[in-house]
Amino acid sequence: MRKMGRPLLEDPMIHRVTIRMTEGEYQELRGYAKSHNLTMSQAVKSGLGKLYADSLKK
Repeated sequence: MRKMGRPLLEDPMIHRVTIRMTEGEYQELRGYAKSHNLTMSQAVKSGLGKLYADSLKK
């Protein structure tokens, strides 16, 4: 019999990256995320996506 529970994801997020920020950097990220209705993780991932796109243009 198959296990019950949440369905498996096609591309699970198995890696965790942590960074240290100053209070100012943290508040800036928090404010940006709140003003754009994003989570802080979504805001960081969006920024990384823009960095990757810019590096491909050069």
